[in-house]
Amino acid sequence: MIGTSKTDNTVRLTVGQAVVRFLEVQKVERDGQVSTFFGGALGILGHGNVAGVGQALLEEIDRFRFIQGKNEQGMAHIAVGYARQMNRMGAMAVTTSIGPGAANMITAAGTATVNRLPVLLLPSDYFSTRRTGSVLQQIENEQSNDISANDSFKAVSRYWDRIDRPEQLSASLMRAMETLTNPATTGAVTLCLPQDVQAEAYDFDLDLFRERIWRIPRTRPDKDSLAQAAEAIKSSKRPLIIAGGGVVYSSASKVLAEFAEKTGIPVGSTQAGKGALPYDHPMNSGPMGALGLRFANRLAHTADLIIGVGTRYTDFTSASNTMFQNPQVHFVNINVLSFDAHKEAAIPVIGDARETLSELQEVLGDWQVDEDYRSEAVAKADEQRQAVDRMVQHIPGTEGLGQKEVIGIVNEFARPQDVVVNAAGSMPSDLQKLWKAGSPLGYSVEYGYSCMGYEIPAALGMRMADPSREIFSFIGDASFIMYHQDVLTAIQEREKIILLLLDNGGYGSIHSLSMQVGSQGFETKYYYRGDNGRQNLKEPLQVDFPKILEGYGVKTYTVEDADQLHQALRKALASDQITAIYAKVAPVERDDAADAYWEVATPEVAHIESSIKAHQEYERIRDLQRNYL
Repeated sequence: MIGTSKTDNTVRLTVGQAVVRFLEVQKVERDGQVSTFFGGALGILGHGNVAGVGQALLEEIDRFRFIQGKNEQGMAHIAVGYARQMNRMGAMAVTTSIGPGAANMITAAGTATVNRLPVLLLPSDYFSTRRTGSVLQQIENEQSNDISANDSFKAVSRYWDRIDRPEQLSASLMRAMETLTNPATTGAVTLCLPQDVQAEAYDFDLDLFRERIWRIPRTRPDKDSLAQAAEAIKSSKRPLIIAGGGVVYSSASKVLAEFAEKTGIPVGSTQAGKGALPYDHPMNSGPMGALGLRFANRLAHTADLIIGVGTRYTDFTSASNTMFQNPQVHFVNINVLSFDAHKEAAIPVIGDARETLSELQEVLGDWQVDEDYRSEAVAKADEQRQAVDRMVQHIPGTEGLGQKEVIGIVNEFARPQDVVVNAAGSMPSDLQKLWKAGSPLGYSVEYGYSCMGYEIPAALGMRMADPSREIFSFIGDASFIMYHQDVLTAIQEREKIILLLLDNGGYGSIHSLSMQVGSQGFETKYYYRGDNGRQNLKEPLQVDFPKILEGYGVKTYTVEDADQLHQALRKALASDQITAIYAKVAPVERDDAADAYWEVATPEVAHIESSIKAHQEYERIRDLQRNYL
């Protein structure tokens, strides 16, 4: 970039140019490893950014990768997937036009923030000068001229700012990087850029554009908190570790395995923590929570101490606070974020998971659980693995493929480093139960926000982050209908993913839940509308999903049995481009494999028998809930 400057210490650039130039030179370091932080930018160039940030990206195209998006939500989800596969050591920026283009990113911003993943969002905004009057595609607010659609990002961003003057940019960019690279605060960062300000020139200090390395801190725990936690562990008889996403983000898997082996404390995993411990590790009691399996859950029912490592205790993990049934149960929480560390009235140990577990082991010394409890935990872990092997088998006497069977077959083809991706419907439950994760970054089911439409763009972002891994993205028919545009982006960018499209004829997971809570599956499947205004359950809608994919140019295989699925997977793995495998699967049936509860409110007053009965059961189970949050 070339510009005239007032002094030798400044360079004259537009705000858009300054943003791009700043992003190019940001690096991160952890454990002595230095890497470039931003892997590029995604954008749809339109009214608001085409001559601002868009022009700056054009100037830097040989030095800073740009990916053309197809939908703003999808672009941000690509960035979320990229950050996840980079284990938060890398991120992408996303630029949009104003109004609807910007607002389309809000859902993905929530996905990033809930999952603690760094994403930089650059939505365009109104004219700061206001000389144009009312602006096309922008919301007007009669209470204030300083409110736009971009104010909606405040609820889903860890840091939010609006750059009304070029002078404000430097401080805001530095604050953005501090947030993005801080393990305790990372998530979506939103910098709103008025379209006139994007194109406005300013003499920026050259120091803003020097290479800057941001060190990812490994926060060490307070010694007194560590001693208190160690005393609680030594006093326990039936402790249980819950491994959350913080274990993966901290690269703490090896230390966790050693800690479990030395102490004999079994480990259950959340969705985000699955893969933190090797699948076949003797202390791996398996997935826990409302979507887990009864083996880890029953240990949790009787545990007198829960050690939460990098977990937020979502309602699925805690079974809506009914999981921990021992009247004497108490908690130790290891987390980089004080807010999470204090949940469940715990002894909070605020620190990096890897370092804290290592130091905690030193304080515990040779302490370990009684041999009887260790043997019980090892036996339950072994039972869990045997149960998984049974659950993925084809059910004798049934035609076609079952969803669990498909998952088992795909898992056989996946190498330890390969990644499975999903986000919503019934598959998160089956994947958490059944997928044998080969590595900490090999399991990526987004169940913090459980955002439908995440599956394809996030898989693309993961492949961009690490082309050495095969990315298997499972998506249901309802999620596919909601969002599938980025199969075109994968083709355009020559990035390979393997898409597993499983069709159960609608919102299968919610259909099953609807039946459970007494709502009779109302409007959860795809049927034609009858003359009486109700769905005609004898006329299911038929969608030719392979034809949709083939229209984009995606090679698609339709499979009806295990042999055909095996053949399709071999061809997909041999290909160097995006491939899809489509299968109709049996309707979802809720099972009791978890032996756990998830609260969905039922009406206190109802006029149909199914709802009345469901509410009676709801009232009974609520009595089991703990009062601590």
